[in-house]
Amino acid sequence: MTSTIKVNNIQNQCGANIINENSNTITLGASGDTIALASGASQTGFGRTGTVDWDTTPKTATFSAVSGDGFFCNTTSSAFTANLPAGVAGAIVSFADYAGTWQTNALTVSPNGSDKIGGTNANVTLNTEGQSVTFIFADSTQGWINVQDSTSNERGNAFIVASGGNTVTTCGNFKIHTFTGPGTFTVSCTAVSAPDNVVDYLVVAGGGGGGHDNGGGGGAGGFRASNATSMPAPLTSPLASPTGITVTATAFPISVGGGGAGGTSGPGGTNGNNSIFSTITSTGGGGGGSTGKDGGSGGGSCSPGNPAGSGNTPPVSPPQGNNGATRSAGAPSYAGGGGGGAGAVGGNPTGPTGGSGGDGSYSNINTATGIADGPVSGARYYAGGGASQGQAGTAGSGGAGGGAGAGGSPHAAVNAVDNAGGGGEGGKGCSQPACGSNGGSGIVIIRYKFQ
Repeated sequence: MTSTIKVNNIQNQCGANIINENSNTITLGASGDTIALASGASQTGFGRTGTVDWDTTPKTATFSAVSGDGFFCNTTSSAFTANLPAGVAGAIVSFADYAGTWQTNALTVSPNGSDKIGGTNANVTLNTEGQSVTFIFADSTQGWINVQDSTSNERGNAFIVASGGNTVTTCGNFKIHTFTGPGTFTVSCTAVSAPDNVVDYLVVAGGGGGGHDNGGGGGAGGFRASNATSMPAPLTSPLASPTGITVTATAFPISVGGGGAGGTSGPGGTNGNNSIFSTITSTGGGGGGSTGKDGGSGGGSCSPGNPAGSGNTPPVSPPQGNNGATRSAGAPSYAGGGGGGAGAVGGNPTGPTGGSGGDGSYSNINTATGIADGPVSGARYYAGGGASQGQAGTAGSGGAGGGAGAGGSPHAAVNAVDNAGGGGEGGKGCSQPACGSNGGSGIVIIRYKFQ
């Protein structure tokens, strides 16, 4: 049997066990009880405790916030604006990144009329992944003040979580780690689905140094890449392997090879250094000289009958580079051959003009740079061969992808561009301020799906 007690109000009466006569306080319920308001009922006078009631229906478009509420804002499809209510002292509003996408599509928080946010009548942009913030309206001087800002939005990860690199950028659903020097690629969490544990790579070794005294151009560093995550054509190199690297939750040391030194005497330029990621090793480019050296791409030669360096040494498939070119001109030009590039063999000299470096290959995996230095729009070229100079003529052109070579009249050889793996330029002769020039350092880039 259920009993019901109905009263209009509770009066402070002597002897009532819910009344503390000394403090004039009415206590409802006992420890462990839950006090609930009936549906449709409202309360006044209790005040707030500095927290909000969360609206669990995510917002996906511009909306007007209500004081006392928190809002999950889903910007997966597009950025939008949260309009704050009119400022009243003690008003409180919270916002949270629902899908971890504010870094891609930001949430804009806009004050009402002439109200301020942090002392300024201006919008605030929330663009940090996983961010959550709480604003309280203090007064007309400062307006809404951010009293809580968190970026520790802990969530289960369906995809790879990793760190490391000189820069980390995003492109759509993919994250890109770029190493311009040695480092560590650390996978802290693997993906739920096995195919999402496959990462793509671009591993370019250091280019070889150019030879001295009409020396051959340096060979480009080895170029190795993959395209398991279906980067769009035609911006993906034809040299890219269809198979990427399957990673586990561990640390992967990264080696980025430096360029070889330009030659100043008989041995010519030195080879570049290897770049390494996991099971992928790209071999340093061969130095140019009287005899070209073998490497990722071969160095050019400058002595009659002496061979140029061989590329793709040691051999891998797809090949990591091409052969250098030999000297074919005698007195008075004494022009040497160009160094090989990832995409083409080194060029032979033409009369008094030294051989041009072989072109490199390209990839759009490094979308962060926006650099386009080859004929494929939007892609960056890597691993171009170095050019040679002729004693009485002109220098060839460096191969697309950082190969050294300026063209024009004989000049002091210029160094190859770093982080492209290009070969160094052969020198005109050691009467110049420099003999052969240095090869460029390599680069390692890793790409994977993160959302």
